[in-house]
Amino acid sequence: MDFISVRHFPIPPSSRQISFFFARSWLRVVLRAILKLYKLVIRLPDGSTPSEIRNNPRFYPYFKDCIRALDGTHVRASVPLSIQGRFRSHKGGTTQNVLAAITFNLKFSYVLAGWEGSAHDSRILSDEISRPRGLRIPEGKYYLADVGYGIPNGYITPYHGVRYHLKEFSA
Repeated sequence: MDFISVRHFPIPPSSRQISFFFARSWLRVVLRAILKLYKLVIRLPDGSTPSEIRNNPRFYPYFKDCIRALDGTHVRASVPLSIQGRFRSHKGGTTQNVLAAITFNLKFSYVLAGWEGSAHDSRILSDEISRPRGLRIPEGKYYLADVGYGIPNGYITPYHGVRYHLKEFSA
């Protein structure tokens, strides 16, 4: 009676290899589906005054032309050793600086990821505004942003030297 040797069978893949292949293949399927359905699933903002501002007398007369809020955050990143210097943030870790715009019902309307952790918020925003298909603001509208973005047209930032306290703005 002959026994089949184990060495004649291919080495089974590790669970890590299987999960990597599975994740990549499903990501492709999901991205293709989104690209086919994006006109039905994704609604672009229309530039009208959000109901969260329009229906609140504390905000409406003052923020009637504000359509979104804009801010950046640092997300940890694993990058090759040769470019780690560019991705080192001011807190010491390797990060990506991610720019995000949200609506007032806390939904993301724009995300730009991939900038080095050492890149300043104003540099990222000015580069994105200058791109032909970059972030656009309807005429007469503006975004709320933090002081790190400077004062470009279409963005309102807090006044320098004024201390804002959350207790003053609580309902």
